[in-house]
Amino acid sequence: MDSLSAGVVIALLAVLVAEFVNGWTDAPNAIATVVSTGVMTPRAAILMAVVLNTLGAMSGTAVATTVGQGIVASSALTIPAITATMIAIICWGTMAAKLGIPVSKSHALLAGLAGAGFAGGGLDALQWHGWQKVGIGMVLSLGIGFAGAFLLARLVIRVAAAASPGRAKRRFDHLQMASAAFMAFNHGLNDGQKFMGVFALTLLAGGVTTEFTIPWWVILVCALTMGLGTSAGGWRIIETVGSKMTRLTSWQGFAATAAASSTIFGASLYGVPLSTTHTITSAIIGVGAGKRVSDIRWGVLRKIVIAWVLTFPSCAVIAYFAALIANRLWA
Repeated sequence: MDSLSAGVVIALLAVLVAEFVNGWTDAPNAIATVVSTGVMTPRAAILMAVVLNTLGAMSGTAVATTVGQGIVASSALTIPAITATMIAIICWGTMAAKLGIPVSKSHALLAGLAGAGFAGGGLDALQWHGWQKVGIGMVLSLGIGFAGAFLLARLVIRVAAAASPGRAKRRFDHLQMASAAFMAFNHGLNDGQKFMGVFALTLLAGGVTTEFTIPWWVILVCALTMGLGTSAGGWRIIETVGSKMTRLTSWQGFAATAAASSTIFGASLYGVPLSTTHTITSAIIGVGAGKRVSDIRWGVLRKIVIAWVLTFPSCAVIAYFAALIANRLWA
């Protein structure tokens, strides 16, 4: 194996580790509500998330194509720069998971690619048509996630107000399980594809392929890696998302995951990479506000928002300098 091949292998392994971390730290968002309300046991919820995250990641390539071709010009990314960027994302995601803070690995990835691309090609390396989709994703994840969950919560309160509490609880337990399953599938459909795009981009940058393409084996490897990461749990994030921001009941869990998963599904169909973390978190805040604004624990939410705000610039700057140093050392 020559040095170029070794570099490509290391870069691809770094992408897979980042995919694993994504499954470990982001996928818990899909099952946080169903675990916190006691509708499913943690073991059953994790098993469901593993299977459906994997299936979701294998169900399309629109988001992967946007990330691989629409964010940074491939000519501006070298193999050392991609490796350095993945290491930065891995460190950021792991640190947040240890603190129990649900930060967006999607934004960490996009910011990292932007920083590495800027180090290799300046502003000309950024593909603005792809960044327009990123902007749309931000609006969808925060605005539509919150509004959809808020409106659905108000609708449930009105429709179910006269229902028998026991019967209503049983029905919403089943609805919450179904919506959590759909959420897990859509997490894979959107988040799982992002690192597929980087994997394919790495193959192109390393000269393994001559054009950007996502073969079936890349889809399979990345999907299984995300599923394996999901099996690791991410319990601190589940606790933060599912119970620390607001106390949820099964009907609220259903409303939050139904609104969030529908938003993610629609975005994925059009290749829009959005933050699943932001989407489910804003949806949970939406259902909390839909019942009583005072139910939201604003101190916990403030810490999460601060971490969100820091993610993009921090990962962009770290990736920029990491890529700059890597490009000079291994040019």
